[in-house]
Amino acid sequence: MQNPEAAHYCARCGGLLLTEAGSTQTTMSFPLESDTDTSIPAVGVVQAGGPALVVRAGDRAGEHFLLGDSRVTIGRSSGADILLDDITVSREHARVVRRPDGFYIEDSDSLNGTYVNRRRVESHHLSDGDELQIGKFKLTYLER
Repeated sequence: MQNPEAAHYCARCGGLLLTEAGSTQTTMSFPLESDTDTSIPAVGVVQAGGPALVVRAGDRAGEHFLLGDSRVTIGRSSGADILLDDITVSREHARVVRRPDGFYIEDSDSLNGTYVNRRRVESHHLSDGDELQIGKFKLTYLER
């Protein structure tokens, strides 16, 4: 798939496209492990008043969302409880549901899928420290 000349983001994956001065070639840039932002608080530093999702990667890194409700929606829609505004996230991407035995992440038939600990899931019982990936965003589930 060819990106339009004026595109700033990859039409296939949503990654930022960079152009070099004086060049007509477009390249993609992905952060390296060594580029990790040190201003993002460590997972243990986040003070939450109960189970929470902490954004670990993406332009919202460091934010956390309490999961006190019985159902929390995640997506690109302005009506989502957790709004992740990026083309790699479906409008209604996933939801976190409280059941008697704990919290579950459920994919809402999203295009790019929902991942827990690097495995694609339809539904998954969350455990403390689980890493969720929704589009380009990585979140950590904390039981506090």
